[in-house]
Amino acid sequence: MVIESIMNPLKAEKKPWDMFFIGFVYSTIAVFLSLWIFKTQASLVMVFLTVMAAIPIVYDTMKLEEGKDLKIMNEGTLLKEHNKALLFLMFLFLGITISATLWYVILPSSYVSYLFQEQTQTITSINQQISGKVVQFDLFSKILFNNIKVLAFSVLFSFIYSAGAIFILTWNASVIGAAIGNFIRSRMSDYVATVGLTKLGAYFQIVSLGLLRYAIHGIPEILAYFYGGLAGGIISIAIIRHHFTSKKFSNIIIDSSELLIISIGFLLIAAILEVYVTPLLF
Repeated sequence: MVIESIMNPLKAEKKPWDMFFIGFVYSTIAVFLSLWIFKTQASLVMVFLTVMAAIPIVYDTMKLEEGKDLKIMNEGTLLKEHNKALLFLMFLFLGITISATLWYVILPSSYVSYLFQEQTQTITSINQQISGKVVQFDLFSKILFNNIKVLAFSVLFSFIYSAGAIFILTWNASVIGAAIGNFIRSRMSDYVATVGLTKLGAYFQIVSLGLLRYAIHGIPEILAYFYGGLAGGIISIAIIRHHFTSKKFSNIIIDSSELLIISIGFLLIAAILEVYVTPLLF
């Protein structure tokens, strides 16, 4: 894409906030192209078009981070360098999520039903699995196991396709965007029915609550997937470049293992927040 030519990982590390707007633009273009050309399959086509746009910068990021593994021997310094990449990738993810949320809220229901059909089914399926009287620890175990499964797919996709984790993360961004959008839309409908359109401030409060509800546990959860995806991508790039024959390949394995351990730690935190904290606030 045109935007790809003016943004690369080195520029993104210096201006991570710019990736938010790039993610928003990628997703928005994908939304309208999917509705225009592939309306009945828009929910999946939107994800694939966004992924296609994001793959170049994500792949270049994996190459950059793998190169750092060969140059930097201090693990603490290396993790700090990786965090620069993770920061701008998080902004990319947030841009895609906010775009999905915005269009879920703004577009007419007829378009939303096509655009988020698969995402809505996924949300319904998740809610059915955790509905009813469930012991909190059992719920914690179920959520943690499901998140670890998603992490495994992120690592696997990154290992096979180098930048493959972006598909898992874009899909999650669209699901989270649909969930937040549905929360905002339903709360607005209830508020309009009871109060009317007189208190504009209440709408901003609803939007803030919708974002906060999923951000509390969503941010550490998505960070975990990025750490896992980065670990798989670094190993994939090392194999592509034949660096597995290098004496420094052991550094790459150690670094990737530490990234995986960090990702599992973030998943534990996310599951605790989702089960024990979020229900107390919402």
